[in-house]
Amino acid sequence: MERSRIAVTGASGLIGSALVRSLTADGHEVVRLVRRAARGADEVCWDPEGQYVDAAALDGCDAVVNLAGAGVGDHRWTDAYKKQVRDSRVLGTSALAEAVAALDRPPRVWVNGSAIGFYGETGDRAVDESAPPGDGFLPSLCVEWEEATAPVQEAGVRTVFARTGLVVAREGGAWAKLFPLYKAGLGGRFGNGRQYWSFVALHDEVAAIRHLIDTDGLSGPFNLTAPNPLTNREISAAMGRVLRRPSLFTVPSPALKLVLGEMSGDVLGSQRVLPKRLLESGFTFAFPEIEGAIRAAL
Repeated sequence: MERSRIAVTGASGLIGSALVRSLTADGHEVVRLVRRAARGADEVCWDPEGQYVDAAALDGCDAVVNLAGAGVGDHRWTDAYKKQVRDSRVLGTSALAEAVAALDRPPRVWVNGSAIGFYGETGDRAVDESAPPGDGFLPSLCVEWEEATAPVQEAGVRTVFARTGLVVAREGGAWAKLFPLYKAGLGGRFGNGRQYWSFVALHDEVAAIRHLIDTDGLSGPFNLTAPNPLTNREISAAMGRVLRRPSLFTVPSPALKLVLGEMSGDVLGSQRVLPKRLLESGFTFAFPEIEGAIRAAL
């Protein structure tokens, strides 16, 4: 890939910061959208909820990667926090898409964050990108988030939806909370442990986003999940093996519901998601199995 100018929202988050490091290490120019006054040519001011974007500073970018949004698992799902989670994604994406679509020199590609939450509960049934959205808060959020890119699609910008699974990393996300528990010997399955967790190593997540940026002709939804999703029970056992700690504890379903409220449905729910389109596009996973993904995160 030739040296490119790439705008990134959510650049301080788990995936965004890793992506920025990868791009800059390879000599690309990264422009970060920040929620304050810009302090240099590598920053652009924006206010997602206020729907303000300094659009002129984005003119001439080759690509936009839109990952911004309040953390889904950062707080209990009160009505107020669910609104914050939605608005930070949908309003911000809509404002940015409208601003970018109006540029004299729009980017050639837009990669939009999304999540496998799009599919809702799938049980033991494996789903790929052809599956319809599920029911509930996360599926409806993902649908709105993706639909908010309509202005750039209508402007002819190649648009990709990166439906990300559970990212295996120490620095953030679900695994950042799991690692300390397992290292302390307090790890174990959630509920009955039969629910499928579709995971992806942080290294592969970043590599997949870069693949989607670089590969002309790719558009629409892509599942960013390792090709071999496992049950929570199997992942718990793998964590114990890699960390050499017992993984005998069980967090009962009622306890999770008491602590997490509505969000417990997604922890106890099952999502068996396959990266069909990503594999068909020629992408190769560095860490297709869970033990390799865990070791890569240590």
